[in-house]
Amino acid sequence: MSRTPSPLHTALSLAASGIPVLPLRRGKVPFGNCPACAGNACGGRPNMRIPGPCRCPSVCHAWAAATTDPAVVASPAWAAAWRQSVCVGYHPGGADLTVVDLDDADAVTWARAALPATRTVPTTRGEHWIYLGAMPSRNAVRPGVDIKSTMAYARYLGPGTGTMADLPNAVRALAVKEPSPVRPAAHAAVVPAGVRGGECPHRTPAYLTRGIAMAEQRITGASSAVHATVYRTFLAVLSRHGRCGCLTDDHITRLFTAAQSKGETLRHCTDAWTNARTTLGL
Repeated sequence: MSRTPSPLHTALSLAASGIPVLPLRRGKVPFGNCPACAGNACGGRPNMRIPGPCRCPSVCHAWAAATTDPAVVASPAWAAAWRQSVCVGYHPGGADLTVVDLDDADAVTWARAALPATRTVPTTRGEHWIYLGAMPSRNAVRPGVDIKSTMAYARYLGPGTGTMADLPNAVRALAVKEPSPVRPAAHAAVVPAGVRGGECPHRTPAYLTRGIAMAEQRITGASSAVHATVYRTFLAVLSRHGRCGCLTDDHITRLFTAAQSKGETLRHCTDAWTNARTTLGL
C-alpha cells in the first residue's frame, strides 16, 4: 500500500522543479514570525524581490519565506515547522504562475464560461485554475474568486490536469481596480493659503505623482521600525492630500503595496490608514 508523501517530501520535490515552497500550519496559514522578526522589526525578507536586511533562517514573513533552495527547505531551522505543518504552500508569482482560486460551484461555472481552459486542480469546495505568467494578487475580484500570484501564497493540492495556458488578459483585468471618482474640493477653510479661485493645487498631476512616489520610496527604503514608518508616511500623505479630494483608490493601493512589500499585512495597512485619518480628523 502506497504512503502519502510527507509535506517535507512534497516540498522538496516542488522546490527541485523551481516552485518556491513553505510549510503551512493548522488553518492552512503560514507560521508566524520568530521573536527577532516580530512586528517586522528586522526590516523584511530580502528574497523574492523584497528589500530589507533580514536573513533570518526561520520560516518568517509568510509568502516571502518561500524558497526553492533544498538546503533551506530541509534545514534544522525549518524542521519544527514541518513537523507541525498540515500541508505545503507555494508562492505562485515566484514560479511565474497565477492561481485563480474558485471557491464554489458558481465560481467554477463562471470560469468555464469566461476564461480560457488551463490546468485545473480540485479543491475542497471548488477549483484552482493555474496559468503561466505572474500578476498582482487580489482577493474577491468577483463572488467566490481570488487571484493568487505575486506577494501571495497558495496551497499545493496536487499537479492537476490539463495543459497550462498563458495568463490571459481576461484574468489580468480582474485585478484592475477602478479609481474612485475625484471628490469635489473641500470648502475654502481647508484650501491652502495663496490659492486663487478655490482650486486645489494638489491636482497638478506631477505634484501628486511625485508625492506618492516619494511616499513609496520612504516605505520601501525603511530598514527598521517599518510599522512606524508606514504610519508616519500615511499620516504625511493624508495631511497633504487627504482633505482636497486628490487621492484615488489607485494612489492608496500603491501605498498599501509598498507597505506589503515590507511584510506588512493588509490589516496592518488598513489600521494604519484608519488611525492616520482619525488623527487628522478626516
